Amino acid sequence: MSPTVFQEKGFRFFFFSKEESRKHVHAYSGDGEAKFWLEPTTNWQ
Repeated sequence: MSPTVFQEKGFRFFFFSKEESRKHVHAYSGDGEAKFWLEPTTNWQ
């Protein structure tokens, strides 16, 4: 099961509950998919 966190402009953001411990989110659209890590955080200046 992959609960949807957010949907916007054709993108679906979701996560899998039994994945690795680093916090991340998956994004899916009709054109493809991606995985974004939320940790570690960085500060861009």
